[in-house]
Amino acid sequence: MSKAHVYKRDHVNTDEIIPARYLNTDDVAELAAHCMEDLDTEFMAKHQAGDVIVCGDDFGCGSSREHAVWAIQGANIGAVIAQSFARIFYRNCINCGFYPIELHGALEKINDGDELKIDYNAGTIDNKTQGTKIEFTPLPDFALEIVNDGGLLDHIKKQK
Repeated sequence: MSKAHVYKRDHVNTDEIIPARYLNTDDVAELAAHCMEDLDTEFMAKHQAGDVIVCGDDFGCGSSREHAVWAIQGANIGAVIAQSFARIFYRNCINCGFYPIELHGALEKINDGDELKIDYNAGTIDNKTQGTKIEFTPLPDFALEIVNDGGLLDHIKKQK
C-alpha cells in the first residue's frame, strides 16, 4: 500500500525534484536526501518507502538530467503519477528503471493522503481510501522489460 503525496500543480520541474545546487554528486543516497526539497521542504520527513507522488501536466520539465530520477529512486518513491510527463524525463525514468504512470485527470482522481495499490502490469490503481479503481495505460512490453531489467544499461547487458 502506498500513500499519495499530491501536488496540485503542473510543470513540476527537475530543479524542484532535485535542486541544481546538489548536482555535484551522482550518489543516489545524497541526491535522495534533497528530493522535492524546493517544492516541499517536509517531503523527505513525511514520506515512507513506496509512497507515490501525484502531479498534473508536464512533470519533470526543465533540464534533461538523470539526477531527478535518481533522487526519486533513492528516496524509494514507488511511483510518480502525473497527467503527463516531459518527454525527456519520461524516457529517463524508463532508462533508469523507474516506472512513470501517465494518468489523465490524476489530480481529480487521487487526493493527498489516499492509500493506493498499483498493479503495473494490469494498469490499475486501487484507491483504497475512496473505494475506486482507476485504469491507466501500462507501459508497452519493450519499456516494461527495460524497467524490470533495472534500466537500459542493465537491459543491454542482459541481451548480450
